[in-house]
Amino acid sequence: MIRATAVLAAAVAATAVPAVPALPEARRLPPAPGPAAAARPEGVARPEGVARPEGVVWWECGDGLRCGKLSVPVDWARPRGPRTTVDVARMAAPDPARSLGTLVVNTGAGSTVQGVRERPDTVSELARWFDVVFMEPRGIGDRGSAAMVRCSVPQPDPRRLQVAPGQASWRSYARDNAAYDRSCRIASGPAYEGLTSWQVAHDLDALRAALGEPRLRYFGNSYGAVYGQAYLELFPRRVERMYLEGVPDHTQAGLGRRLIAHARAAERQLAAFRDWCASRIDCPLDDDAVSVLDDLLDGRAPDGRALGGRLPDRRVSDGRVPDERRIVAAVLAGLAPQRWPELAHALSAAEEGDTRALAALAAESEPVAPAMVTRSSWCHDFMPAVPGYRRFLAMEARLRELAPRVGWLTGRYEIGRCLGLTAGPSWLPGRARPAAAGGDRGPAARTERGSGGGPSVMVGIGRLDIDSPPSGAARVAARVPGAVVLWHGDGHGAYLLQGARKLRATCLRTRVHDFLVNGTPPPRTSCPAELTADPGSSG
Repeated sequence: MIRATAVLAAAVAATAVPAVPALPEARRLPPAPGPAAAARPEGVARPEGVARPEGVVWWECGDGLRCGKLSVPVDWARPRGPRTTVDVARMAAPDPARSLGTLVVNTGAGSTVQGVRERPDTVSELARWFDVVFMEPRGIGDRGSAAMVRCSVPQPDPRRLQVAPGQASWRSYARDNAAYDRSCRIASGPAYEGLTSWQVAHDLDALRAALGEPRLRYFGNSYGAVYGQAYLELFPRRVERMYLEGVPDHTQAGLGRRLIAHARAAERQLAAFRDWCASRIDCPLDDDAVSVLDDLLDGRAPDGRALGGRLPDRRVSDGRVPDERRIVAAVLAGLAPQRWPELAHALSAAEEGDTRALAALAAESEPVAPAMVTRSSWCHDFMPAVPGYRRFLAMEARLRELAPRVGWLTGRYEIGRCLGLTAGPSWLPGRARPAAAGGDRGPAARTERGSGGGPSVMVGIGRLDIDSPPSGAARVAARVPGAVVLWHGDGHGAYLLQGARKLRATCLRTRVHDFLVNGTPPPRTSCPAELTADPGSSG
């Protein structure tokens, strides 16, 4: 599932582990090259004032950053209409004379700038070669910024739909989600109509121009990769180099197919968890993890004895015995690799009749107000129309056939993002798009090779990414002419999480840096699991 959970927030809560040594095939990059090695289009000099780009006024704002504002139209199709502002921040290269120019970064859901303030190690290594500029999407901003839209009504947790079936629960959830979206409309004002990635892609291009860069260098993680997809579609000839990771699939028009992709990804993740647990001497499960789950759902102990009803008769603190849906919801919540040890212990306890840890995994998150506009923006990009209750039940029955253990329940989480929201601006997935405002679309519009002659786009795909299904990310990469795919054995946001743990010489990070700095495609198109070797510290 593509949750609206910032990868950097997970990094804040993580515990650092010792750095792993560089793998033999992952060669170390040389020191940051001097001006002569700067990769720029032939005949284009480095713009004067990269440190002080025209169009953005910078000021010191703490934590080693300089902050700025970018003024953009609410709707790029009407550039003379109302305007809004976008927050940006800059982490300067230590030696401006050796900087290759600007690399624009967006790390995904939530505030990129606030996340970098909390864990600069996630991206600070990029400043060895670049002036790193962090760009917020519309409606999201730095702490205390007027650009941050504050929705007065909290967004409901989609797990409500997972654990509470029935049309009454469906309608109640829809009312609460609609109230959240209305509060976002009120707080945003006219700027609400600009909350799509189509608009953000134009903002990226405006930032590129304001920074004086002839082409865009971009790093997009998670939802930041959606902005990258939009930019590639609208301005493909203006891409110098782009690395996308944790890529949500915005090429698939069919909602049913996208739900199937998420369901199947969850089933594969369950199998990966089983294999991990079987290989660990410290895994508390004595039996196959999938068999344990099956026995719990069937109401049997591993030795075949009945456990009384469908589940062990051990009540949790609120007096409820978790039913099938709550157990499946708990397992889904525990399938992110960093939670595998927690899931293993919860399943082990449930075998013995203690379901408290399992119930805790399935617990709904506490409502947070003010809320951010991220959910509304996601719906504008991915699901402007939600199927009705009866139609969804038919879709869910199909998901049960294809992903019968846990994947079938992911559909409710995805639908729950947008259930109840009214029509708004949209950038529909996988369909004909509105032309770019001043873009370079057309039959010949395609990504060109970077100035070094290599590919201009690389897509990182984690085999254990449960947020953005690997099959969808591979589909996106296949639609980008000349894109290079780098598979790795970790989960969502692996590059950022490796940085948070000061893992500097991993296969993944070395290849990403080599591509962004030198335009060099990876000598091998696969990296091993470098976080999930110890899932207690992975992403």
